[in-house]
Amino acid sequence: MSNRLLRVNELMQREISAYLRKRYTSEATAITISGVEITGDLREAKIFFSAVGDAEAAERAGKWLRSKLSELRSVVAKNVVIRHVPLLTVHHDASSARALRIERLLDEIDGGDKKA
Repeated sequence: MSNRLLRVNELMQREISAYLRKRYTSEATAITISGVEITGDLREAKIFFSAVGDAEAAERAGKWLRSKLSELRSVVAKNVVIRHVPLLTVHHDASSARALRIERLLDEIDGGDKKA
């Protein structure tokens, strides 16, 4: 991935996160925008989020974010200077849950070695 795409990804992530924190303080407290991936032609972008809580909470957060996509797109158009405003899609990022599970498993293995 080129440096330009990385910079655009980071800028979009920052702008979307800042807008959600500023405009929707109570709803956005349990949601973290973990990343943005824009295509090479800058026409589509995937917004990855993680949510505090179980799978049901993540589902509710994803539904809420999907309802705000047109608003987020206008924020991106206003604050990120690119030729085309990308179409946005929202995807749940389960990497933090997987990392936590792996860490627990490693702790169990480490604890088993200490007992032996």
